[in-house]
Amino acid sequence: MMLIFLRWGFVVLLIAAISGRAMMAEWGIIRKKVKWIFLMGGCGLSLFNALFYMAAHSTSAINLGIIQSIMPAMILVGSFFLFGSRINKIQMVGVALTFVGCIVVITKGSIDYVLLLAFSSGDLLMLVACLFYAGYSLGLKNRPDVSGIVMMGYFSIAAFIMTIPLVITELLIVGLRAPTHQGWGIILYIAIMPSFLSQIFFMRGVDLVGPSSAGLYANLVPIFSAFLAAVILNESFSMYHLFAMSIVFAGIAIFEYQKRLHA
Repeated sequence: MMLIFLRWGFVVLLIAAISGRAMMAEWGIIRKKVKWIFLMGGCGLSLFNALFYMAAHSTSAINLGIIQSIMPAMILVGSFFLFGSRINKIQMVGVALTFVGCIVVITKGSIDYVLLLAFSSGDLLMLVACLFYAGYSLGLKNRPDVSGIVMMGYFSIAAFIMTIPLVITELLIVGLRAPTHQGWGIILYIAIMPSFLSQIFFMRGVDLVGPSSAGLYANLVPIFSAFLAAVILNESFSMYHLFAMSIVFAGIAIFEYQKRLHA
């Protein structure tokens, strides 16, 4: 939790230094949606990160990456129910394949896991985390008319504040664990790259193509996760991983075919 607290604290300081005046200038618009901002920043950023890191303690990086590929399906279904976005038969096939791929990972390719309900707690936590981030992605469709960096600044403040109770709880249970020099470098990287730049780019992507299409690119995460896990963490790459990824890629191909068909 300390990592989440520090990463969003760094992002708040970074955006305040870059666009502090712009944030204050847009406060008149932002103040009308404070509850929405805390819901978005708290669930989509703070709780998503917390669940992700908790999941990482009891499942592999490859599993985390492949399970995360279910988010586009969640976003597509959410778009249908919340915004009335149409889902045709081809899209439904893609959604089904994505879910099947996710189930293969959770069950580790064994029917015994289903029969005995022997699911990994980390896999289930990751599923809940994906649900939170899918909700965040859908919520971006209704964001106020302010610049992306200003919006991200207020989201970061909300995420930072919402993480405080989690940090206090962690301190009471396990005590203070000060980051090493290498740890501070990792925190700085996480704050600048995945917390700041990637969120700004994703927000802009939602503006341009909508949450369903932007969410599709989350399916690229397993490619990088599997590669980095094998190269850096020396994790094994099992046949069920390959099978699950093949199913997910088939879902991506169907989505892309549908997109080009109606371009």
